[in-house]
Amino acid sequence: MPLPNGVDPAGVIHPVCASAGWMGNRGLLHDQDAQIVRAWRLKAWITCRLSYKGWSRKPLMKPGRYTELFFLDEATALSAGHRPCAMCRRADYLAFKAQWLMANAFETDMLAEELDGRLHEERTHRGSSEGWRQPLGMLPSGVMVVSHDVACLWNGESLRAWSSTGYGVRCIPDDLRTKVNLLTPPSIVDTIRLGYPVQVHSSARNP
Repeated sequence: MPLPNGVDPAGVIHPVCASAGWMGNRGLLHDQDAQIVRAWRLKAWITCRLSYKGWSRKPLMKPGRYTELFFLDEATALSAGHRPCAMCRRADYLAFKAQWLMANAFETDMLAEELDGRLHEERTHRGSSEGWRQPLGMLPSGVMVVSHDVACLWNGESLRAWSSTGYGVRCIPDDLRTKVNLLTPPSIVDTIRLGYPVQVHSSARNP
């Protein structure tokens, strides 16, 4: 069943999410008429389970309540700049945070608020440094890149074009040394490289 507020790998919110694996939150983004009026309100961009402890969000987009966002898979959510929720995905959050700190050379722990602030700074400066361009063959599986102006999932060997319903056919790159523009923020790319496991839509496993 299609849902509203689908988020693409660049973090842009679209009217419909045709296939949702996760829900997300950036705060209250809609008005009294259930129209999206802002891209974010909180620096804490999180990815949540679709269901948790039987809690019901229906009807969606209630006045004065946070705006439900939806993602095809976790690869899309991470690319958009969302991290795992510390409540409904506690184990995932702790694993992500520990690996993010290590991957980005932080020797001490930090509060979630500081982590969110650093991720927000990175999200709002997409493509602003050389770190956003990296050789394709050096990237870990599960990150999103731009190839021929199309958002694609990299699986370590091939590219698959992203869509709101799943991934397209495999495309084998000619030269793994070619630098590509990242969609997944560099600090999260490093976290995935260190071993954080990324859930991807089942279509990514098609021949």
